[in-house]
Amino acid sequence: MPAVYKRVLLKLSGEALMGSQNYGIDTAVAKTVAGEIRGVHELGVELAIVVGGGNIFRGVSESAGNMDRAAADYIGMLATVMNAVVLQDALEQINVHTRVMSAIEIPQLAEPFIRRRAIRHLEKQRVVIFAAGTGNPYFTTDSAAALRALEIKADVILKGTKVDGIYTADPMKVPDAVRFDRISYQEVLEKQLKVMDSSAISLCMDNDLPIMVFNMRTGGNIARAVSGDLSIGTLVGG
Repeated sequence: MPAVYKRVLLKLSGEALMGSQNYGIDTAVAKTVAGEIRGVHELGVELAIVVGGGNIFRGVSESAGNMDRAAADYIGMLATVMNAVVLQDALEQINVHTRVMSAIEIPQLAEPFIRRRAIRHLEKQRVVIFAAGTGNPYFTTDSAAALRALEIKADVILKGTKVDGIYTADPMKVPDAVRFDRISYQEVLEKQLKVMDSSAISLCMDNDLPIMVFNMRTGGNIARAVSGDLSIGTLVGG
């Protein structure tokens, strides 16, 4: 199927790179994800990625203990840089030109985030991976995804998860939970559905940026998402 979106932002959780492990990065999974991304890239789609760091460290988790929240969040940002470099390596091994752009300056590993440069990379058909969140504590990588998507004028956010869309309740805990095909931003906020954090949802709502939530673990789903196949998940807004 041809792509219906010209420029997309793919939000990947750090857990997407963890595989069946309890912690860290499974390089075999990273290679699989890279192959999926290459398939989308070959459709001519301009693709940016925001990757989380929850497989290594999460600022609001028990692993942070009683650390200062800002310090813990900065450590989480560094975890996203690690994931971004792993994903970049996996992509470049299969000949997909990639740039990592970090909100925290780490010149040995990544370019600094400069909006116009990011857009130029996309126009040159390079995959751009945004690391280190927004560069600020107290903001999640969901918020970073919404912010970067708006900055690069993406057509949609693709949110890859471990379930096939948004349900009335957690389908892992409630077997008869019902999946939404479409849902409004307001409903997501009112029902407190755990799609993205409320700041990210509000930012998308204020700027009419749709979010497609789908199962990342099903092969070919990223390509189906950019082709506008709503059977694989839930569209928020749009």
